[in-house]
Amino acid sequence: MDFTLFAQGLLLGFSIAAPVGPIGILCIRRTLSESRAAGFAAGLGAATADALYGCVAAFGLTIVSELLVRGRAPMAWGGGAFLLWMGWRTIRSRPPELGTAPAAPAARSLLSAWASTFVLTVTNPMTILSFVAVFAGLGLGSSARGPAAAVALVAGVLAGSAAWWFALSGSVSLLRSRVSTQGLAWVNRISGAVLIVFGVVALFVAAGAGGAAGVGTPAAP
Repeated sequence: MDFTLFAQGLLLGFSIAAPVGPIGILCIRRTLSESRAAGFAAGLGAATADALYGCVAAFGLTIVSELLVRGRAPMAWGGGAFLLWMGWRTIRSRPPELGTAPAAPAARSLLSAWASTFVLTVTNPMTILSFVAVFAGLGLGSSARGPAAAVALVAGVLAGSAAWWFALSGSVSLLRSRVSTQGLAWVNRISGAVLIVFGVVALFVAAGAGGAAGVGTPAAP
């Protein structure tokens, strides 16, 4: 494996994951309300989606990339609606009673945490556009370096993104014992409200993308 390319992918994955957005809100909320494992599982969902789109960019899968770009409007609509649903569900969820050691999260709960953020990240059209733009700008595509280089890049992206979510969930978990049940209720309300705001913004973006997609080239006379 080319460790130089792996390190570049590591830095790229970490940098793309780090900005606080709806995924970060979900990771923080699940860590506080459930457990560090649940928060990390939520982060891994986003990391998996990052790696998937990293594959599209690194392996130069032009057809897949074009299909994703063309479908950015319905993807944005779906992502926005999902964010609204997640926000409403988060606001209405009841925090667990504190004071006892948290039980080990069930595999189903961890899978749900992973799946929710995977869907949110995959349906964000900016994710694939970001990877394509960054890979092209830095000359990190596979056309000139071969598939082994692409594998190293994607592995780095996955590791870098996962490292950020591991650090975030670990840091937030240190505060869990200091937050009361009432405090967790406010965490749910605030997190849900923020997710709804992100959902509304995503729907506006979807409306704009749909309008842009509807503007075609004038037919030849």
